[in-house]
Amino acid sequence: MAREHVHLIGIGGTGMTALAGLLHESGCRVTGSDGALYPPTSTLLETMGLEVREGFDPQNVDPHPDLIVVGNAIARGNPELEAVLDLDMEYTSMPRLLARRFLRTRHSIVVAGTHGKTTTASMLACVLDHAGRDPGFLIGGSPLNFELPYRVGSGPAFVIEGDEYDTAFFDKGPKFMHYRPDTALIGTVEFDHADIYRDLDQVKQAFKRLVLLVPGRGLIVRHEESSITREVTADALCRVEGYGSDAGIWRADEIEETAEGTTFRVTRDGETLFSTRLVLSGMHNVRNALAVTAAAHEQGLSGDEIGAGLAAFRGVRRRLELRGVADDVRVFDDFAHHPTAIRETLTAVRRRFDGRDVWAVFEPRSWSMRRNIFQDRLPEAFEAADRTVVAGVYAADAIPDGERLDPERLVADVAGLGSRAVHLPDVEAILDHLREQVDPGAVVVVMSNGGFEGLHGRLLEALEGRAASRAQGSSPVA
Repeated sequence: MAREHVHLIGIGGTGMTALAGLLHESGCRVTGSDGALYPPTSTLLETMGLEVREGFDPQNVDPHPDLIVVGNAIARGNPELEAVLDLDMEYTSMPRLLARRFLRTRHSIVVAGTHGKTTTASMLACVLDHAGRDPGFLIGGSPLNFELPYRVGSGPAFVIEGDEYDTAFFDKGPKFMHYRPDTALIGTVEFDHADIYRDLDQVKQAFKRLVLLVPGRGLIVRHEESSITREVTADALCRVEGYGSDAGIWRADEIEETAEGTTFRVTRDGETLFSTRLVLSGMHNVRNALAVTAAAHEQGLSGDEIGAGLAAFRGVRRRLELRGVADDVRVFDDFAHHPTAIRETLTAVRRRFDGRDVWAVFEPRSWSMRRNIFQDRLPEAFEAADRTVVAGVYAADAIPDGERLDPERLVADVAGLGSRAVHLPDVEAILDHLREQVDPGAVVVVMSNGGFEGLHGRLLEALEGRAASRAQGSSPVA
């Protein structure tokens, strides 16, 4: 009997690539199409050996696949999608297919919230895996503990990152509304995705709808110190367990942050459950670990199992990932996407590397960051940095002047709060500035949700060259 043929339009997206992997692992014949593909998804697709065509063409769905999955970036007018509609082929969305094929018979653990979804989902998958529970998972990033960001798994639990972004051209509701949560982890809820949500009230409404999906036998794990999170979970018809530094039944104390990571003790209702050490920095990651602890405890793991799994967690690529050290300068990569996330990350770096100069190099690249939605909130996000470099707004010409982030105003406001700041519009100027100004011993955090023209690697090369020139007794090459 022929294998089911599933074709993914827009296969290069992070979630779509992971879905392709799950389907491939399940025995389907998987093909796909997209525009230009880039690592890491292009590398994953090559590893799987799938037939992926660059560009969208009606011939890509001839002969007709058994099922078409339409990515949420695919809009009407796409020639391949138009052929699917004209020929009345069977099609669905990524979230809907995930729910039907991989979540229906599992204990679905949905990790939601404005911040920390990828890290928390990766951490939970690691804890369950370390305890031998063989979880299924789909993560919208690259967890360092696993070769792949997905797994079908044979255990009872399936961990999935619950994105509040829209589902598909024919379904503008949040993706997480399809994921049938038995356990929902809801972190901080804030206004984000201004291209999808009009205001904070719309964001709240989306999360309230998610809460109503959790059955009475289920569990909601919420960030107790976020007033909006408490608000959106107030009408839950299941058990609710909160976590936080000073609120909730799950708490952490005896916290110590060093260059090697963070140690802390976890308590439940005041009773010690375990002590552990994360290789990650920052109170936001301690809170992530508390949410993971509550979900893992619900799966029957002991305190010792949870603590050991947290200690084994290595992190996620592009979430304060150390890219290298050159000339005694540490260069980190961080997926900056929101003022709160930037503030938390830089505060963690400041605490971890006390006494060192901290540089923040920021590229406004996401839909919200390119606009002036967060113009007034961004300056304080950089307060923990000694030096701030703001790049030009990505694809600035596509945004009307009145809606665009003003980098010059941003650096002026950052400077007004006591940090030295400069706006340099292009990567070459930024690279020259960093090579000349960053002293040995400093920490540089490169913050962008895109490739930033390879700034991380180019900076490390430049610093290595600077060190070599100094060792030879000559001045650094400009």
